[in-house]
Amino acid sequence: MADYSMYIHFYKQEQCVTVAKSGQRFADGVMQNGDYCVGFEGIAPPSSDQLYPEVPEPSPAGTPGEVPQPATPNDVQNQQVVGWWLDQSEERPVGQNKDTLFFRDNKRRIDYVLAYEKNDDSKSEEKKQQKRECYEENLRYEGLELEYEDRELSQDGKTFYVKIHAPFDVLCKYAELLCIKMPIAYNDLEEEDDGRQCPNPMRLEIEEDDDRDVFTAPFMRNRMKKFMIPQKKEEFFHHAVRSRIVYTILERCRYEDDKRKIGIKKMLNNGSYSAAYPLHDGPYKSEHSKLTHGYKNDRHLLFEEWARLGKWYKYQPLDKIRQYFGEKIGLYFAWLGFYTNTLIAPAIVGFICILYGAISLGQDLTSQEICGSNITMCPLCDQRCKYWPLDNQCRYSQASHVIDNPATVFFAIFMALWATMFLEFWKRKQAVISYDWDLVGFEDEEERPRPEFESKVSTHRINPVNKLEEAFLPFYNKVPRLIWAGLVVLFMVTLVLAAVFAVIVYRIVIVVVFYRSDLGLISERAKLATSATAALLNLVAIMILNKMYERVCYWLTDMELPRTQTEYEDSFTFKMFLFQSVNYYASIFYIAFFKGSFVGRPGDYNYFLNEYRPDECDVGGCLIDLCLQLAIIMVGKQAYNNFMELIFPKLKNWWSRRGNVDQDAVPSQAYTRWEQDCDLVPVPIMALFPEYLEMVIQFGFVTLFVAAFPLAPLFALINNILEIRLDAYKFVTQYRRPMAARAQDIGVWYNILDVLAKIAVVSNAFVIGYTSNFIPRLVYLYGYSPEPGVSMRGYVEDSLAYFNVSDFQTLSIPDDKIGPDGNNVTICRYQAYRHPPGHPNEYEYTLHFWHTFAARFVFIVLFEHIVFLIKNILAYLIPDVPHDLHDLIKREQYLTTEMFFSNEKDLQQSMDQLHHDTDGTRHRHAHHHE
Repeated sequence: MADYSMYIHFYKQEQCVTVAKSGQRFADGVMQNGDYCVGFEGIAPPSSDQLYPEVPEPSPAGTPGEVPQPATPNDVQNQQVVGWWLDQSEERPVGQNKDTLFFRDNKRRIDYVLAYEKNDDSKSEEKKQQKRECYEENLRYEGLELEYEDRELSQDGKTFYVKIHAPFDVLCKYAELLCIKMPIAYNDLEEEDDGRQCPNPMRLEIEEDDDRDVFTAPFMRNRMKKFMIPQKKEEFFHHAVRSRIVYTILERCRYEDDKRKIGIKKMLNNGSYSAAYPLHDGPYKSEHSKLTHGYKNDRHLLFEEWARLGKWYKYQPLDKIRQYFGEKIGLYFAWLGFYTNTLIAPAIVGFICILYGAISLGQDLTSQEICGSNITMCPLCDQRCKYWPLDNQCRYSQASHVIDNPATVFFAIFMALWATMFLEFWKRKQAVISYDWDLVGFEDEEERPRPEFESKVSTHRINPVNKLEEAFLPFYNKVPRLIWAGLVVLFMVTLVLAAVFAVIVYRIVIVVVFYRSDLGLISERAKLATSATAALLNLVAIMILNKMYERVCYWLTDMELPRTQTEYEDSFTFKMFLFQSVNYYASIFYIAFFKGSFVGRPGDYNYFLNEYRPDECDVGGCLIDLCLQLAIIMVGKQAYNNFMELIFPKLKNWWSRRGNVDQDAVPSQAYTRWEQDCDLVPVPIMALFPEYLEMVIQFGFVTLFVAAFPLAPLFALINNILEIRLDAYKFVTQYRRPMAARAQDIGVWYNILDVLAKIAVVSNAFVIGYTSNFIPRLVYLYGYSPEPGVSMRGYVEDSLAYFNVSDFQTLSIPDDKIGPDGNNVTICRYQAYRHPPGHPNEYEYTLHFWHTFAARFVFIVLFEHIVFLIKNILAYLIPDVPHDLHDLIKREQYLTTEMFFSNEKDLQQSMDQLHHDTDGTRHRHAHHHE
């Protein structure tokens, strides 16, 4: 069957109208007053009874939200018709290219696809059909062109598809409305490549083929000639821009005569459509070698050069990512790549610190004294626990030295300064990206209110900037929403703290159970087993609470009614991170700063529920417990996330494709590109949020407690190298192509990173000064050692206090009074600086304790002030915007201004020529009359 089409094009500004009658060829190019009326060429449709029966009679007349009546020639003459299109075909041609990206005429590109299923027996289906008809009529009213695919031609036999194409004039119109910047001239300030650079194995070969940088300016139709429009004008707007423009129209069209019944999101939520998505460029694999046949499409290029683990050492093709997925996703991968590259230095330094600790272990007198001691220690629990020899802590003390050594202090200072350098240099990098990708001022100039905000808010005001009426949420309406959201968040944070408290109770109870076990393998490793199982239990609780709170957070943010999408995402991000940070970091803060602080001493233990002693640290301190907790949560979380990101989308895609018709059984039907993409996993609305959150939580692990886990940057680096390629693989192969959204920067995430970097300084100061034994050793070396400033000999003996077993509380008296040497124990030792029994101030703190306490306090204050001073100096010395970028911005502003002046000059010359021709014609007519 022939391909019928009709297009009525109209510009009110130029009073230019081109109308095609049935069966006639037409093409517009009418010139009036020096302006062109841009349009298309096609075949006018036949009579309406020959048209596709399931598609309503098209007409753009009327207002959005109403089903218009058929247009008449008078409507055109009265300037009531804006534009409409109808295209249909009875069946898909046999042998059609299954990966085609065009309408059946192979000329008009498919910019967006809508999919839906129809249940003929459902009573609600009629209402959905009416909504779809009204919605699609309003899409035509906006100038979009639609083409339909019947369900009988689909692979599953039940899905209808509506393909959407945006004509060039519609793209121009909305490019102007959205202030999209388009190229006006090549960048004549970029440095020429002299070809003498050294080969770089990390550089992508495709970078040599990238287009030259260009200067851009906001697009304006009346200055169209000043822009760099190619011969094929359809290539002027790349696909990311086309899909964003179409999505803007989809979001602003009504489907009922109610201003709240608006947008494709609601059409998806009420089931009128099952999916809405732009198409991928084609398959991501090719049967031919890329060396001989090149890349089939941009998707194939991204898969081969970016989304494969084998390319882990290569730079990312950020410009290609931006052109394919949009600026928002491109900015995420730019930030992730920059963060991963900066992790190389701390990963190396952290590994050297661990290596130094392992090498210097042989010279550590503290570990040697513990391993060679015959000291009897007091029981670690009541009644069932026995007296134990100090040399049982030999391996623990050796492991503590590997982590807790003088190099750790240097590493903590290094990481605090690294965090500052990372943030400052990212600001510079972000400034360059924002300029290159035309994102400067996007949030202030371009971003429009969310359709959900405009449809739900009933109050309006005059915008003080543009003096136009806009939807506005008053202060008295906003405050109750914020208060309610704050109370819910506070309740959820309290729930997290309750879960952490439950894990603490688990530690207190289970360690007693392990110590009382008759199995020596368990009782001897009770502390380690307790810490490991508690960390795993805490990880499970974290995952469960995360899923629960995420739904609550969406509901709260929707209730707040943020005005723009950026405000929506920032509000959602703040609430989610507040919850997640408490969820992930609360147990770690407990181990670092509170564990062992409420135990008491032998003879005066504190009890929980009148039965259980609080959890306490070993002789070597709590640093190993903290390291174990960090390792399990950090590595376990990353492993779980990577598994879910890779395996879960594959399972969903397999489940979606399993019901499709067998192609061999129906050879006339092709598994088309729009059907293949429909079976992929839909991209979530906040698709980048979990990706950013995962990395920011990781940044907290890397910086907040790095003094306890120097290998954290190395584990983060390995994870991120995999994360980049897994995320790339997911977006290229497993997800539908997302709408190409824009963002000026990484949003509120930068502020969160900055806060974490500041907290990390204080946190590491307390970890070194309070949790580790660095300060007590330093005080002993210079104040109490027999050889001050030279030797640590005698440190272990000095750090252990004496206790007379006859002073035990009744509940604490051990059942077995025999010591490790086989004799009855009268005196046992415990870690503290207290006076011995028989002293006038027995069991009270000694002067050594107060000296150590003062030294801890002084170290924390000095560490914090010195590091903050250096951080502020670095932040001041590093400019936020590179010097070269200032020249580029000024050059672009100059060219934009010149374009405006040149356009005004051309317009004035055209008007002068028109008046001259008019005066000459009048003069000739007057002369002829005479």
